[in-house]
Amino acid sequence: MRFSKWQGCGNDFVLVDCFKENVSDFAAFAKKVCDRHYGIGGDGVLYVLPSDKADFRMRIFNTDGSEAEMCGNGIRCFARYLHDFGLTEKEEFTVETGAGILVPRLQIEAGKVTGVRVDMGEPVLEGEKIPVTGFGMNRVIEEDIEVKGKTYKMTCVSMGNPHCVIFVEDAEAFPIYELGASFESHPAFPRKTNTEFVEVRDRQHVRMRVWERGAAVTLACGTGSCATGVAGVLTGRTDRKVEVELDGGKLTVEWDEATNHVFMTGPAELVFTGEIDG
Repeated sequence: MRFSKWQGCGNDFVLVDCFKENVSDFAAFAKKVCDRHYGIGGDGVLYVLPSDKADFRMRIFNTDGSEAEMCGNGIRCFARYLHDFGLTEKEEFTVETGAGILVPRLQIEAGKVTGVRVDMGEPVLEGEKIPVTGFGMNRVIEEDIEVKGKTYKMTCVSMGNPHCVIFVEDAEAFPIYELGASFESHPAFPRKTNTEFVEVRDRQHVRMRVWERGAAVTLACGTGSCATGVAGVLTGRTDRKVEVELDGGKLTVEWDEATNHVFMTGPAELVFTGEIDG
């Protein structure tokens, strides 16, 4: 089976083109190939599929075999694959995801792709839609959450998948490995959650570390960066356009006031291609 390996800000993925390859069990395959010791290694597997609603369909499965609704770094890699491997000649196209239809646009300079800008759609802010228990249709902004005996302030956003943003004094020093799993599986989140630990450097720059649902600590999270940008505005900490510094690189996030859409811009790079037994 042919595959390609991609990364966006260090968030890495195995990509399988299902127009050409057959995978009988998406979840089992993801668990197998994402293992960094016995497989290819990755934060998830992206599957390129046909769609009757958009130009293409993307499905993503995490390292534990669970399916994610969306992945911001993943969709940029997905878009770059479609262009570089000749599946489309368009610079802008539609992709069906578990979070709805999204629109990536390739940034091209001197004939080369320098990055991908994605219209990530509108953020979901109502508690029961994110979902977060106990808030009904109210927004969840700077609300208390207790984890291992300590109370934190959470601001929750869905970008098609649930996010809990925690603003901290020092993102580097925060014990993400010790506490991340407790946030992910907290009873407040019936579908678990991705958690971002964010230090505000100034109104246009933040430092973010992430514990991803189903994947633990990763070098970057695109939807998490979008949620962070939205949470920064909701709490009055940042402007609507912000640079998000991640463990693996930087993304630019803008929450457009006129359209209410969130736009994410960042890199997507091919690491290598290869073959593996299916």
